[in-house]
Amino acid sequence: MKRTLIIMVKEPRPGRVKTRLGRDIGVIPATWWFRHQSARLIRSLRDPRWQIVLAVAPDLAVRSKVWPADLPRWPQGRGDLGQRMKRMLQFMPCPRALRSSASKNPVCLIGADIPGITRTHIARAFAALGNHDAVFGPAADGGYWLVGAKHPSRLPKDMFKGVRWSGEYALADTLNTLPGWRTALTDTLQDVDTAAELPRR
Repeated sequence: MKRTLIIMVKEPRPGRVKTRLGRDIGVIPATWWFRHQSARLIRSLRDPRWQIVLAVAPDLAVRSKVWPADLPRWPQGRGDLGQRMKRMLQFMPCPRALRSSASKNPVCLIGADIPGITRTHIARAFAALGNHDAVFGPAADGGYWLVGAKHPSRLPKDMFKGVRWSGEYALADTLNTLPGWRTALTDTLQDVDTAAELPRR
């Protein structure tokens, strides 16, 4: 059973990434932080237990040389965050020949702006899918840094519909779109949106 870890990334262009952080520390430093954070995260999460796929925005950035050349890249496509996340979870960008088999395997999806993610966190999330339909990694602000599905092709049509993103209700709203599903919660981590949330070394 092949596991897939999807990392949602944006091309690190000034003014296009981490705009809230940019208001605190400046647009260029925020872009620099995101670029190096993304690279470090991708490098640190490589593991033979799963394959990594990059879900890239904007779509044309799949050709960008900023990403590791050996990793598959999928365009996120149009729609709000929920629509794009569901598309990635269900492997919609896969070639038709691969889609039917790929969508039966466990998938976890994360963002690239959570410095604390380790291979151990990812392994625990996949392990939770052994006896759960879905898994979430809660964020300290009420959102979540990870969502995973045991059988992505079975995700409800209305999953993510009506979710209030970027706020304290994102996780609760998403769970409400999965009635009757066996869901697990794994480690709580902190994403970075403001200067106060930057890691202290």
